[in-house]
Amino acid sequence: MAAPRTASPRRLPAPRWPWLLLSLLLPLLLPAPSEGLGHSAELAFALEPSDDVAVPGQPIMLGCKVEGTPPVRITWRKNGVELPESIHSTLLANGSLLIHHFRLERGGSPSDEGDYECVAQNRFGLVVSRKARIQAATMSDFHVHPQATVGEEGGVARFQCQIHGLPKPLITWEKNRVPIDTDNERYTLLPKGVLQITGLRAEDSGVFHCVASNIASVRISHGARLTVSGSGSGAYKEPTILVGPENLTLTVHQTAVLECVATGNPRPIVSWSRLDGRPIGVEGIQVLGTGNLIISDVTVQHSGVYVCAANRPGTRVRRTAQGRLVVQAPAEFVQHPQSISRPAGTTAMFTCQAQGEPPPHVTWLKNGQVLGPGGHVRLKNNNSTLTISGIGPEDEAIYQCVAENSAGSSQASARLTVLWAEGLPGPPRNVQAVSVSSTEVRVSWSEPLVNTKEIIGYVLHIRKAADPPELEYQEAVSKSTFQHLVSDLEPSTAYSFYIKAYTPRGASSASMPTLASTLGEGPILLPGTASSYNLSRLDPSVVYEVKLLAYNQHGDGNATVRFVSLRGASERTALSPPCDCRKEDATNQTSTTGIVIGIHIGVTCIIFCVLFLLFGQRGRVLLCKDVENQLSPPQGPRSQRDPGILALNGAGRGERAQPGRGKKCADAKELEQLFPLAGMAGPPGPRPTQDPAAPVPCEETQLSTLPLQGFGPLDRRMAEAKAPCTGPVAALLPLDRGPILLSEGQVVPPSAAPAAQPAHSGQ
Repeated sequence: MAAPRTASPRRLPAPRWPWLLLSLLLPLLLPAPSEGLGHSAELAFALEPSDDVAVPGQPIMLGCKVEGTPPVRITWRKNGVELPESIHSTLLANGSLLIHHFRLERGGSPSDEGDYECVAQNRFGLVVSRKARIQAATMSDFHVHPQATVGEEGGVARFQCQIHGLPKPLITWEKNRVPIDTDNERYTLLPKGVLQITGLRAEDSGVFHCVASNIASVRISHGARLTVSGSGSGAYKEPTILVGPENLTLTVHQTAVLECVATGNPRPIVSWSRLDGRPIGVEGIQVLGTGNLIISDVTVQHSGVYVCAANRPGTRVRRTAQGRLVVQAPAEFVQHPQSISRPAGTTAMFTCQAQGEPPPHVTWLKNGQVLGPGGHVRLKNNNSTLTISGIGPEDEAIYQCVAENSAGSSQASARLTVLWAEGLPGPPRNVQAVSVSSTEVRVSWSEPLVNTKEIIGYVLHIRKAADPPELEYQEAVSKSTFQHLVSDLEPSTAYSFYIKAYTPRGASSASMPTLASTLGEGPILLPGTASSYNLSRLDPSVVYEVKLLAYNQHGDGNATVRFVSLRGASERTALSPPCDCRKEDATNQTSTTGIVIGIHIGVTCIIFCVLFLLFGQRGRVLLCKDVENQLSPPQGPRSQRDPGILALNGAGRGERAQPGRGKKCADAKELEQLFPLAGMAGPPGPRPTQDPAAPVPCEETQLSTLPLQGFGPLDRRMAEAKAPCTGPVAALLPLDRGPILLSEGQVVPPSAAPAAQPAHSGQ
C-alpha cells in the first residue's frame, strides 16, 4: 500500500573552489523550477483533496496525486493524526483514499467527519496537502414555514421558507400538491426559498407548499393558503418596498440573489445602483421577475452596498432599500517559494506571497511540521518571508508555505539543499564576554578543535538580547586574534554574542552564544524627602557624569548634570585636613572613593565645602568667594535656587576673579585643561580684604557634601564661552547604592530607606 522509507540523502562532495564563487555560480548551475507547479520539482501534488459532503453509509473517495522522485510514500491524516491501516478505508495505488461506508458517531463508534490531508514523502523530504473538510449530508427541519397571504387582483404575493442542509437544499414549490408552472412569467422562484407572484389573478388562489431536497433527504413544509380578493379601487398609492435586499456573504463563483419587491399604484419602476457610485456592469447581471437582481459568478470586485429604488413613473417620488454583498476569495499564491541550494553556514531565504479575501494567514511547515520563529529561523513581512541563517545539515528539508482564510487554503512547497564541504573547522570554543564600560564589551574565545589550518578569519555576531534575530550585525576579526573589543554599545543593555570560523570553503558551525551586559546608567529612586545620597565604591581613575532629576505626577522636571572624578583622592586624603564644615559627618560618613550629594535645606548653615583639584596641588581645595557674595541672591534665568557647586575630578569651588586681578588659584589652569568647558562658579559670600594684586588664598579642606541646590540647567552658549557646564546631559550613575545621608547628618541604610516617591518640584 505504501513504498518503504529510504536512507538519508547522501551529502554532496566538497567543492573545489571558494565558497563565495560557488554561491555566485550556484543559481546558474541549478535546474530551473518546473513550469506550472511553481514549487519543488522533487515532490509536489498534482491533485489535492477538496471539501466534500458524504452520505452516511455510502462510499466516498478523497483524491490525491503526487509527482516526485520515486520511491514516494503516501499516507493520510485526519484532524492532524495519521490514519492507521484498516478494513474501513483503502489507500489506492494513485494515492487517493477510499472510505467504504461513511460513518457518523453513534454508540461510541467514531465519525468519519473531519479535516483530511494527503501526506507524501520521499528521500528529499515530506509535503502535506491542503486540508479537505468532509462533512455528512444533513437536512434539518424547516425553521421558517410559508404563511397564509391575502392579496388583491393585480397585486403581489410572496411566500418564503427557510431550511438548513448539507449540501444546500434545492427549493421547489407546489400549488395544491402539484409543482407550479415555472414557465409562467408571473411566478418567480428565488434560490434562497422565495416564491413571488405578480399580477395576481383569481386562479392563483390555493394552498402552497415548499419542497426542500438534497442527497440526505426530502422535506415538505406546512401549507400556506393564498386568497385573491376582487380588483383594487384603482386609487393612487405611494410606492412601497415590501422586501429589500439582505446582507449576503458568498464565495467567489457563487450566485448572488438580491431581492426587491415593490408595490404601488401605478406600479413603481425598480432600479439598482451601488452606494459607492461604481457601475454594476452588465456581464453576468440579470433581472429576475419585476426587480430582483441576479449576479452570477461573483468576484471580489462585486463586494459593496447595493441600493434598490422604487420610483413612481414620471416623477421623482422614490423609496429605497439597501443590502451589503461580501464576496470572499480563498487564498491563492501570487509568488511560490523556489527550491534553492546553499553552502553550509550561509543564509537561505524562501518567499511566498498569497492573496485572498479576507487576507490569508501564512504558516510555514518543515517536512510537514509547523515551523515557528526562534533560534536561526526568522519570519517577517507577515510571515511571507522565511529566513534560515547559519544553515547546517539538519536544515535540509522541504519547506511549505500554507496560506489559509475563512474561504479556503492553499499550499506551495520548495526544497532546501545544504552544500556541505568536508573538513570545515569546528565551532569556536570557550566564548566569553566581559563588560569593560558602559559602551564596550570584550569578547574572547579559543580556536576550534579540528581543521584549523584553513581558517582565514572569524566573524563575531552581535545583537541586543531583547531584539529579534534579524537585527543582528557582524564584525570581522583576524584569524590570529582570539579577542575583540565591541564598542558603540548602549549602556545598561544585555547583548548576545556568538562566533563562526571561516575558510575558503565555507563557515564553521556557530559557537555557543554568550550574554553580557554593559555597565552604565543605574537609576536610583530616592524619596521626595531625601536631602542627600552617598555614591560609594567608585573608581578613582574614572570620570563620572551624575544627573539629578525631580518628578511628580505631572512628569519629569529639567535634569541637572555634574561631571566628577576621584582621581588621586587617596593622595589628597594624606595631604589635606578634614573639612571644617560639618567635620564630624565628613569624618564618619565619607570615604576616598565616595561622593556625597546633598540637598541644602534652609539657610542656617552656609556651606564652604569644595571639591578636589586633580593636578598640581593635589588634595587642596579652593575657597574663593567672600561672605558677601555668598549671601547675595542667585541670578539664574530658570531658577531661584543657589547657583551651586560643580565638582570635577576632585576640583572644589573656585573663586571668580575680581576685576584687575591677573592671577587665579594655582590649580585653575590644570582644571581647565581637564574640562575646558567647565568654568568654575564660586559661591556668593563676603570678599576678604586683601591686596588686589595678591594671589587668591585657597583654603585647604576635605570633601564632605555637595548640595543639590547647586545643580542648574545647561546654557550651551555659556559652554561655548567656557562658562560653567550646568545643564542636562545623559547621566552615568554608579552601579552600587550606598547609604542615604539626610540633611541633619543621619545615615539611613538602603534597606531602611522609604519607598521612592515623586520628588517635590520645589526641591
